[in-house]
Amino acid sequence: MKPTRRDFRLDIIILLGSITGVTITVFGIYRWLSGQHALAWLDFAIVACVMLPVLYAWRTGDSARAGAALCVLNSAGTLAACLLAGHTALTWIYLVLLTNFFIANRWLAASANLVILFGVQLLPDFFHDGFHATSVAVSVLLITGFSYIFAKRTQGDRARLEKLAAIDALTGVPNRRSMERALADAVDTFQRTGRNYGLVVLDLDRFKDVNDQYGHAAGDAAIADLASILRFEMRRNDQVFRFGGEEFVALLELDNIEDLDTTTERLRKAVRASLRGPGGRITISLGAALLREHEKTWHDWFSRADAALYRAKSAGRDSYVIADDLF
Repeated sequence: MKPTRRDFRLDIIILLGSITGVTITVFGIYRWLSGQHALAWLDFAIVACVMLPVLYAWRTGDSARAGAALCVLNSAGTLAACLLAGHTALTWIYLVLLTNFFIANRWLAASANLVILFGVQLLPDFFHDGFHATSVAVSVLLITGFSYIFAKRTQGDRARLEKLAAIDALTGVPNRRSMERALADAVDTFQRTGRNYGLVVLDLDRFKDVNDQYGHAAGDAAIADLASILRFEMRRNDQVFRFGGEEFVALLELDNIEDLDTTTERLRKAVRASLRGPGGRITISLGAALLREHEKTWHDWFSRADAALYRAKSAGRDSYVIADDLF
């Protein structure tokens, strides 16, 4: 498994699935030794059903499918336990009601919980009396309702936090963390499909002079303006990131090195024509590299483009260099 980002649901699936598997296995062994072979076989079957989605999630990183499968299996297993063990299995119901919202989307979890509720109501002689059945139904509905509200709120908060963590506050473009993820995805796509990618690393020329003469506010304004120009120049499938300081990275989908050369020069000219500071025109230097077959990680690819940038700086700035295979 090679997940590109931290997946809270995936962590929960692996953790809860593993704990559930171990716990139910212990119960199964105890029941087998106690002569309750039918219940023991049920326990072992549940363990097998639980661990299959867990292993799938661990190997693929697909938490959505694995979580949905676990939600359905846990709910079905709970109903089966209630059918075989009677009301003593009620303790499992409340645990499943809660965990369904951690491992699956809230609509599926709520639906599964309602199926459990109606399922146990239909079991003959499951409850002591009508009051017992009503109290269980109210408890299930309250747990489901509060869990649904909690899941909805945390999902929204998590999405906002992930967005904030991925965007540079000054420029509004994705930050270095997002860049690393995008470059890793590009390398993976290239290895699988052969789709070509170009990488352009660029930064402002003599940026220290801008900060020293006109202050950091002027420097921040120049960085923000540069980000706006680059964002405008990106084509539909291109992406731009702030790497740090005055340095930016553009990830480009293109056909060949000639396209990379043309696009890099276009970016240089666009910035030269549009970017101004208190002291007048501000230019950039750029280094670019086409992704090559021997590069299995984005670091090697980035290093070639970054080294090309330094060559452009050494050549007098306001210029660009395309890395070649021997560089």
